[in-house]
Amino acid sequence: MIPQILLDKAETPDGGKELRLYQHDKDFLISVGNVQLMSSRTHESEEALAHLALERIEIKENTRVLIGGLGMGFTLRAALDVLPAKARVVVAELIPAVVKWNRGPLADLAGHALEDSRVEVHEVDAAKMIRHGQGRYDAILLDVDNGPAGLSRTGNHWFYGLSGLHAMLAALRPDGVLALWSAGPDVEFTRRMEIVGFDVESIRVRARAGKKGAHHVIWIAKKNRNPAPPASSSEIREGRNRKASRDHWKSR
Repeated sequence: MIPQILLDKAETPDGGKELRLYQHDKDFLISVGNVQLMSSRTHESEEALAHLALERIEIKENTRVLIGGLGMGFTLRAALDVLPAKARVVVAELIPAVVKWNRGPLADLAGHALEDSRVEVHEVDAAKMIRHGQGRYDAILLDVDNGPAGLSRTGNHWFYGLSGLHAMLAALRPDGVLALWSAGPDVEFTRRMEIVGFDVESIRVRARAGKKGAHHVIWIAKKNRNPAPPASSSEIREGRNRKASRDHWKSR
């Protein structure tokens, strides 16, 4: 049996959990605590995060993309493969060790993507880049946690709440696209995105190539030219009740 080798480890920013990088034969995996976050064997959905978003925007010479969460670099590589020479990809990765791993043992996986001259790396919370990036991005691609329920860091809940969604809406250029990766579906999160003012698609994609294996979910949210004003908690509850009522009468 080929052993699994621990290559490195790092604390998550809140200090509550430990991120670990392992190698097993030719494969790599990153885990938090006892839960596997990602593996180099299953990266189709990370690539789909870029493909599904960028095919929904008009790609120009000055296209600007924000990637929140570097992972193993697969989303970054997929974006670079379709963007022109003068485009800019801003990567926000909160954990410095993940950037170091992508420059080191993981570099070959994504074709040394961090060395591309179009890439700008910031070792900060993606939330900071979003808050200070009003009207700056054609696309925002987020893979910062396991999904709206969160796993690796409680601070990531901001991205899935009303405050984060409104900030991301403001950070997009007209007709911009927000794409978010999740391990599974979340109906309530879809509704929050719609209430904020996005046109939303929830797309199931395979975790790896082929017809077998787990599915992940990618939300593709197109910015409306006339976005809704910020919604209150009571408006969200009212929206849920109206949706439940419509579904009830449709089923009769």
